[in-house]
Amino acid sequence: MIPAIHRPAQINVDLDAIRQNVQNEMKNLDQDQQLWAVVKANAYGHGAIAVANTALRAGATGFCVATLDEALELRRYGIPKPILVLGIVPEKWAVLASQKDISLTVGSLSWLEKAQSYLTSENSKLKIHLGIDSGMGRIGFSEDDEFVKANEFLKDNPNFEVEGMFTHFSKADSADTSYFEYQVKRFNHMKDLLTIKPKYIHVDNSAASIFKRPVKSDIVRYGIAMYGLNPSSAPNNKDLASQVSLKPAMTFTSELTFVKQIHSGYGVGYGVTYQADSDQWIGTIPVGYADGWQRSMQGLEIKVGDTYCPIVGRVCMDQCMVLLPKEMPVGTKVELISDNPQAPNFIKRVADRANTIHYEIACLLSDRLPRVYKEAKF
Repeated sequence: MIPAIHRPAQINVDLDAIRQNVQNEMKNLDQDQQLWAVVKANAYGHGAIAVANTALRAGATGFCVATLDEALELRRYGIPKPILVLGIVPEKWAVLASQKDISLTVGSLSWLEKAQSYLTSENSKLKIHLGIDSGMGRIGFSEDDEFVKANEFLKDNPNFEVEGMFTHFSKADSADTSYFEYQVKRFNHMKDLLTIKPKYIHVDNSAASIFKRPVKSDIVRYGIAMYGLNPSSAPNNKDLASQVSLKPAMTFTSELTFVKQIHSGYGVGYGVTYQADSDQWIGTIPVGYADGWQRSMQGLEIKVGDTYCPIVGRVCMDQCMVLLPKEMPVGTKVELISDNPQAPNFIKRVADRANTIHYEIACLLSDRLPRVYKEAKF
């Protein structure tokens, strides 16, 4: 999707907030721990390259992404540090990953066997991290027998370097730690089966780190908290208290492109889900669900000038409408998402409106919205 640079709508990213969040977390780490910045999904909508470069300067020693393409983009833009692809990559791309010094996640013996045929043909050696499904029900080794066989397969294998072993927690962001503890126990059991000694054993995500879960991890995979957002933000629930100061890095701004007065009985938007009960002023904003601004935002209060105004009518593909308290000039600044946690349009409140989490809101903001950066202060 082409960035709409000739339209008054943009995502503003404060790279100095990213810097602060990384450096605050660095102070929270044990002396022998590393921070790997998670920049998958275009850095949770913030812009992967700008965020990665900022995190690197702030102290990150590695990066995590979801796909091989995301890893290749980091290499293409000169990111030199270790990169781990957290998702499963088709075996045929093992050689390409090896050539670019990109580490891949492995979750099955069959993957190893198929990948080896490609690596052998090119005399290549691939760095891998053994993914353990300790209770997420997603990717990774979960059965003892298969894991033991994989361990034997990898012993003295010239095509693989076992760089790491890791798992991902399902409920590290919950006040109820019982399932977290179950996953730790299961992971430790699998770790005891491994006779190979990887360089990195890592389990900490943002939640496990900032909520100080009692678990040993060589790497903290720092994701949502790097963007200044609390990982415990379930819809309409109070956040758990973070042990690390978090500064939100994103705002979403636009401006009024059209203002008109409508009369009593006049409808607004598709389906006439809003109908004026008096003469009212309506402002139009050039942002819609094609930008990731969901239809469920109807009723959300956003900031127009200095006033919070509700979105009325259904959000359209490319535009949405707000009820104004009075006539306002075209060009009046609009803030759809605030970086102020107390504001009614803070990203958590926006997520609450959509009955989802702020991860989803940030990631859905499309590439049609240009990212505009405030540089970090080093």
